[in-house]
Amino acid sequence: MYLRRLTLTGFRSYEQLELDFEPGVTTLVGRNGQGKTNLVEAVGYLATLGSHRVATDHPLIRAGDEQAVVRAVVVRDGRDQSIEIEINPGRANRARLGRGAAVRPRDILGSLRTVLFAPEDLALVKGDPAGRRRFLDDLLVARQPRWAAARSDYDKILKQRNALLKNARTSRNDAALADSLPVWDTHLAATGANLTYARLRLLRDLAPYVGQAYDQVSDSVSGARIDYQTSLPGLAPVPSGDGAVPTVEEITAAMHAGFAEQRSREVERGITLVGPHRDDLELTLGELPAKGYASHGESWSFALALRLAGYQLLRADVATDPVLVLDDVFAELDVGRRTRLAALISDCEQVLITAAVRDDVPPDLAGRLYDVRRGAVTVPPPDPSASAATAPTTDEVESDPSDATPTRAIS
Repeated sequence: MYLRRLTLTGFRSYEQLELDFEPGVTTLVGRNGQGKTNLVEAVGYLATLGSHRVATDHPLIRAGDEQAVVRAVVVRDGRDQSIEIEINPGRANRARLGRGAAVRPRDILGSLRTVLFAPEDLALVKGDPAGRRRFLDDLLVARQPRWAAARSDYDKILKQRNALLKNARTSRNDAALADSLPVWDTHLAATGANLTYARLRLLRDLAPYVGQAYDQVSDSVSGARIDYQTSLPGLAPVPSGDGAVPTVEEITAAMHAGFAEQRSREVERGITLVGPHRDDLELTLGELPAKGYASHGESWSFALALRLAGYQLLRADVATDPVLVLDDVFAELDVGRRTRLAALISDCEQVLITAAVRDDVPPDLAGRLYDVRRGAVTVPPPDPSASAATAPTTDEVESDPSDATPTRAIS
């Protein structure tokens, strides 16, 4: 699988853009704030229906526009397929596959599969559990798109149950709570158990790739591992490597037991305290948790290992490569990690790289090159001396006032 063409209308800093890609490595070079990350963000949005930079769609719309349109032509098994998503903040987004009628946005999931690694991914190691849960769920959807609906159903039921708990706390209507809460318990346990079961099976398959990828990136034997920390009583932290996954029935029973155990606290606080929305992914190096103990370099290696492991798992599932996207990654890695990463991705069908400085990208990753300046994408001159003369220096990147990521795209 590879991306052949990307077309943007009203997306971030781009009023209109059409850009062609090829298999192999494509590098987008430009100082921060020039629009290179906007391009790979659009690619990621088509694949996941979300951004790796912002939580809502509104910042994706170019200033002064009411909507954005992202189109792509993807080549899979030698055949072209067009994908389109129309982003309408405050209204329903619209999608299209090929020349057919409009479809639900989630129906395009799986048409383009990407694995994206960006500086924000350091939060997978150092940040809150929500980011690690999203990592698992996004990979779950990339592997089997039907889980997008399951995630949505769980979130809707959770919202309804929380509203009931909050209302009971303020109104002190114990009779209404006793009548309604068991119904929502049943719905949430059913959807939550299936989601938890799917996460555990995913983790079982992913774990071997994580340990291997970490050792390859860091050039060490680390004992890196990932384990699932559940909020459910009676279910101990689930080891990732032994293949032992509780059944859906066991997880359902554990959720009901958790509701009973936490009932008074849930009513007191007005929120649901049991379920997959409270779980976490524990990352360890040797005998110590990575969060709080890993060095900066070790944390980068672990975050990168998670993404590379996801890539290898998706590749093994369907015997076709996802598109690998590395957004400003090489600037964060030392020379050794850059070199080892370049070797690891040398056989990927398509790699999209962004970099502020051309020299940050290892020379082994030779491929197509684009310059990105003020939202314009051009092919640089072939003369190396001419390229060197126009390439931004490290000092230029650090002093560029546009380095700060704007909350609103500029025209």
